[in-house]
Amino acid sequence: MPPSNPLPPKENALFKRILRCYEHKQYKNALKFAKQILSNPKYGEHGETLAMKGLTLNCLGRKDEAYEYVRRGLRNDLKSPVCWHVYGLLQRSDKKYDEAIKCYRNALKWEKDNIQILRDLSLLQIQMRDLEGYKDTRYQLFVLRPTQRTTWIGFAMSYHLLGEHEMANSILDAFRTNQMKGPYDYEHSELLLYQNMVLAESGHYDRALQHLTKFESQILDKLSIKETSGEYYLKLKRKEFLKAIAPRRLQLTEAQSQPIFEKLVDEYLRHGLHKGIPPLFVDLRSLYVDQFKADTIEKLILQYVENLSKNDKFSSSPDEERQPASALLWTYYFAAQHFDYKMDTARALTYQMLEEAQAMDTADRYVNSKCARYMLRAGHIKRAEEMCAKFTREEIMEDQFDFHSYCMRKMTLRSYVGLLRLEDVLRAHPFYFRCARVAIQVYLTLYEHPLQDAPQTSEPDTG
Repeated sequence: MPPSNPLPPKENALFKRILRCYEHKQYKNALKFAKQILSNPKYGEHGETLAMKGLTLNCLGRKDEAYEYVRRGLRNDLKSPVCWHVYGLLQRSDKKYDEAIKCYRNALKWEKDNIQILRDLSLLQIQMRDLEGYKDTRYQLFVLRPTQRTTWIGFAMSYHLLGEHEMANSILDAFRTNQMKGPYDYEHSELLLYQNMVLAESGHYDRALQHLTKFESQILDKLSIKETSGEYYLKLKRKEFLKAIAPRRLQLTEAQSQPIFEKLVDEYLRHGLHKGIPPLFVDLRSLYVDQFKADTIEKLILQYVENLSKNDKFSSSPDEERQPASALLWTYYFAAQHFDYKMDTARALTYQMLEEAQAMDTADRYVNSKCARYMLRAGHIKRAEEMCAKFTREEIMEDQFDFHSYCMRKMTLRSYVGLLRLEDVLRAHPFYFRCARVAIQVYLTLYEHPLQDAPQTSEPDTG
């Protein structure tokens, strides 16, 4: 659809440069080109240029000016899909998602097949869990772009989230049959596992198991195949096929010879530290009733720390395979728990080792929270507060927005569905309930006994 208020060729070329500069985050250049158009008396009130100037100002943090220009642009061109789309982007940046959806719908009144607006609308609909609206929008995108992978996946997922598993499976089958042409890479593997998840959630565990068996050679995540197959065998009560880690773990309990135990626990620890299994220490803690087993584990862990720090291997053997950096992180984490359990050196070594682990992956909130916990135990109150500040955020609901398009492109579909479902029940989590209850008690106490103005005294930090 042509613009409702078209510009002549010279100004239109400048307007296209504004769009390119905005896309490449060259905001000052975008403002310069907008000024060139608006300085012409004939186009001083050109709606779409005013709107783009407002959008650019918003990216520079000048929010009040941004709204002023965008609204002015809308007043001058109410039939422009660009103006409505830009107004929606502004509302979205302020997390006013319902208002942004209204703006996108107004934009689509004037350009119903605009791909970008439909995509942006679908992101807001899934963010707000308008699943019926999301399904309709994904269908429109599917019709307009039937050859794009993301439109197929989004269309299938819209039915999956509504519980219409057969339709979702049919769409995925059609896509896999008609669109997917080798090679069978990680993304193809994830698509198959996602389709398997859809089959399982429909209650057809036998079909899901057959599907896993049929495509086993094309699925790269072999661990998921084993775990998922075991789950299906349990559901189908076919216990003759079950295999578990329990026999390997049982050997550690029964072993009474130090050399035999060391060999077994060495293999067990290496596997767990390589994979990064958080409850590994909890799994082995019961062995500490035998002193020689506790001593053996400590000896191995300290060897791992030394060798991983030097050469990224569990041992000094030149033939051994190199380990990922995360292996050292999880070894530090295990060492921290080990020494904490033994009450060694007043927990100081525990704290220091866990802080080293935290420094290796500052984005790991699980390790961050454990590090803060041990800091508190060691009496480092101030440092614990600073550590907590790194992972306590109030934007968890908004942060999921970035994943709506990312996960569709990268095909991390199972994790994405898990994230959506977690967000939906987050406030029903027992920890959330406990924290909310404490907060209510604090507010009631403050209401009944207001704090008196008094000189503030800082709490001494024992660290």
